[in-house]
Amino acid sequence: MATPVARGVVFIHSAPKALCPHLEWAVGRSIGRAVNFAWQDQPALSGARRAEFAWDGYAGTGAAIATAIRGWEHLRFEVTEEPTPGTTGGRWMHTPDLGVHFSQMDAGGSVVVPEERIRAALELRDALDVRRELDVALGTAWDDELEIFRTAGDDAPVVWLHKVG
Repeated sequence: MATPVARGVVFIHSAPKALCPHLEWAVGRSIGRAVNFAWQDQPALSGARRAEFAWDGYAGTGAAIATAIRGWEHLRFEVTEEPTPGTTGGRWMHTPDLGVHFSQMDAGGSVVVPEERIRAALELRDALDVRRELDVALGTAWDDELEIFRTAGDDAPVVWLHKVG
């Protein structure tokens, strides 16, 4: 059976200018072709740059991209991969302070929390502990930290999710 073709977007929310060509190289290597990002100043962080890049490749390419660009200092990013027939979608978020967070995504772009994770949180019984575990599962801290960088790019092009199946 052939691997399904997937699509997604790389959102570089903030990167030092010197890192920009290295990010293009790493993403290009992950998808198998050279890429050029349309870099813009990041208004939320002086001296930082931001870019968005729509990609297509085989299912699993989102994970390859996130793996290739994680670990650089001062880098904030998100990588999305839309679900394909037979595969779930995903979102990888990274901040310098928190590292990488992965969430499965459904066709509507919502986070999917596995049943076992919810049951484990409910076993904690204390409401604050349950809330803390569910916030971790949802990536709330990552969303909170990245939100200022996302909204600073409101003038960026709109990226629409595509229908699966």
